Amino acid sequence: MKENPDVSISISGGGSGNGIKAIIDGTTDIADSSRFIKDKEVKLAVEKGVYPVPFRVAYDCIMPVVHPSNPIKDISMDQLKAIYKGGVKNWKDVSGPDKKVVVISSDTSSGTYEVWHKKVMKKAKVFPGALLQASNGAVAQAVAKNKYAIAYIGLGYLNKDVKALSVNGVVGSEEGTFMQSVHNSKLM
Repeated sequence: MKENPDVSISISGGGSGNGIKAIIDGTTDIADSSRFIKDKEVKLAVEKGVYPVPFRVAYDCIMPVVHPSNPIKDISMDQLKAIYKGGVKNWKDVSGPDKKVVVISSDTSSGTYEVWHKKVMKKAKVFPGALLQASNGAVAQAVAKNKYAIAYIGLGYLNKDVKALSVNGVVGSEEGTFMQSVHNSKLM
């Protein structure tokens, strides 16, 4: 805006679905999304005279996180699904301390949520007792403030205040995300 004083740029968050909705509604020119635009969203946009042009910039790595004081280092996909379905209520059931699990999830308008819902939950519902947060940043903050919380965030939100868990022995990383993108591009 310093170089172009007649241009106004404002940035806000709120989830991939909200960004895409803003494109469709014409309230923004550019939106970020951690998921691809859905066919029904493209159809709705075109009906409103908007022609969205998706452009992939990067892949993300979504990983489960806990408070740094939590002794758990690795968790299985089945355990994650059980926790998020509400079947595992105590950390001791997954080799942790004898404390209640505090489940934190992204809001359903989040692209991160959609990937988690598809890949981990296999489209099963997250149990109603989960605490919903509107953004990856809010999710990370909530975990940082609660010793018994578990959540999932994109790799870019990983910081010293949360601890990433490996899943089935696999550690999330930029290198793994790059290799996944190479693998996916070969499949296309």
